Amino acid sequence: MTLTDIATRTYDHGFRLDPIVRSLLDTDFYKLLMLQLIHRLHPDVQATFALINRTKSVRLADVIDEGELRAQLDHARTVRFTKKELIWLAGNSFYGKQQMFSPKFLAWLAEMRLPEYDLRKVDGQYELRFEGPWTHTTLWEIPALTIINELKSRAALRDRGRFALDVLYARAKAKLWGKVERLQALPDLVLSDFGTRRRHGFLWQRWCVEALKEGLGERFIGTSNVLLAMDADLEAIGTNAHELPMVAAALADSDEALAAAPYQVLEEWRQHYNGNLLIALPDAFGTTAFLRDAPAWLADWTGFRPDSAPPIEGGEQIIRWWQERGVDPRSKLLIFSDGMDIDTIETVYRHFHGRVRMSFGWGTNLTNDFRGCDPGGSDALDPISLVCKVISANGRPAVKLSDNPAKATGAPDEIARYLRVFGSADRVASAVTV
Repeated sequence: MTLTDIATRTYDHGFRLDPIVRSLLDTDFYKLLMLQLIHRLHPDVQATFALINRTKSVRLADVIDEGELRAQLDHARTVRFTKKELIWLAGNSFYGKQQMFSPKFLAWLAEMRLPEYDLRKVDGQYELRFEGPWTHTTLWEIPALTIINELKSRAALRDRGRFALDVLYARAKAKLWGKVERLQALPDLVLSDFGTRRRHGFLWQRWCVEALKEGLGERFIGTSNVLLAMDADLEAIGTNAHELPMVAAALADSDEALAAAPYQVLEEWRQHYNGNLLIALPDAFGTTAFLRDAPAWLADWTGFRPDSAPPIEGGEQIIRWWQERGVDPRSKLLIFSDGMDIDTIETVYRHFHGRVRMSFGWGTNLTNDFRGCDPGGSDALDPISLVCKVISANGRPAVKLSDNPAKATGAPDEIARYLRVFGSADRVASAVTV
C-alpha cells in the first residue's frame, strides 16, 4: 500500500469536495456481520439511529459548516458496493471460515444504498437521524461518525500553512511510534485497530494501521475497518455490538421478554454463524445483571468483550464467573476495547498476563490522538465522544444502560423501567473522554 503525504493532502483538501466516504467497505466489520443476521432474521424491523455528542462543550454546529456536512452525507448516499469488494467478501476467509457471507446477502448488498437522513441544528449541535428499515439505517452509523469527525479535523486545520501541517503530522507520527515501542516490550500482546468511528481521517487511520503492522508484526492481528483489511491484506476483526440486544429489548412485549432479550440475541447469533464468532458483549444493560442471569451455555463461548466497566474490575468479574462454573479462564478470551491507550493497555496486560487470553481493540486513542501535537497549541484537534446509536425499533424506544451511567442512552422513563428489570448493581459513573 502506497502511503500518501498526509500534510500535503490536508493542505489541498479544501479547494473542492473531497469525499470522505469513498467505499461502503470503509466501515467496521461487525456492521456487515450484524447486517447479514438482520437481513436474514429481521428484514421488516424499522429502526431509527441518532447522533449523540457526549462532549457537550464542543458545539459541532459552530465548528462544521452545514453545507459541507450535507455535501458529504449526500455523496455517501451515491456510493455502492463495487464488484471487486463483493468478490473479496465472497472469496476471502474470515476467522478461518470460508464463505462467511451468503450469495443471497451479497446480491442484496450490490443493490443497497444508504437511505435519506434528517439534519437540523439545535443549540449549537447537529441533530442527525436516520429512519427506515433496520437493514439500511444500521449502515449509516460508521459513515456518519467518520464524516463528522473528519470534517471537525478539516475545520481545525483549514487555515494552517504547509510547514505547520508538516510539523503537526510529524509530531503525531512520533507520538504514535513512541507508543508502538512501548507495546513492543509486551511479548504476548495481541492487538487490533478499532479506530474507524472516531478517527482523525481515513488517510491517518491507514498510516496508523501500517505503522502497527510494521512495528508489531504478527502481534498486530488486524483491523475492524473492512476496506483497510482488504487493501493491507489484514484480518477483518469484529463480531457484534450493542444494537442487537437494544433492538431485541425494544421489541420485547413484557418485562420477562425484556429480561430474556440479551440471551435471545446471542442464541440467534450462535445459530446464524454455526457456532463461530462466539464473543459476548455483556454490558448493554449492565454486566452484573447479564452474568447473574446468563444461561449455562454461555460458559462454552470463546470469550467476552467487557466494554464500559473499568477494564480490570470488569475482567475480574468475568473470570470469577467462569471459575464459578468450573471453566479455566486460561482457555478463554477477554477483548478490552473501551477507551484503551498505551497506559491502560500496559496496566491491563500486566494484570491479567498468564491468567486469561487477552486481545486489545485500540480505538480513538490510536487513530485520533493529536493532543499536544499542534504547533499553535490549539486543542481543536482533541477527540470527542461522539456516537450514533439506535434510539427506536418499530416505533418503540431503545435503551442502553451500560456499566457507566454516563454512557446510558434512552428516555428517562424507559431507563427507569430497564433499571427495574435488570437492576443497577455495580454501575459506576465515570467521565467519558472518547
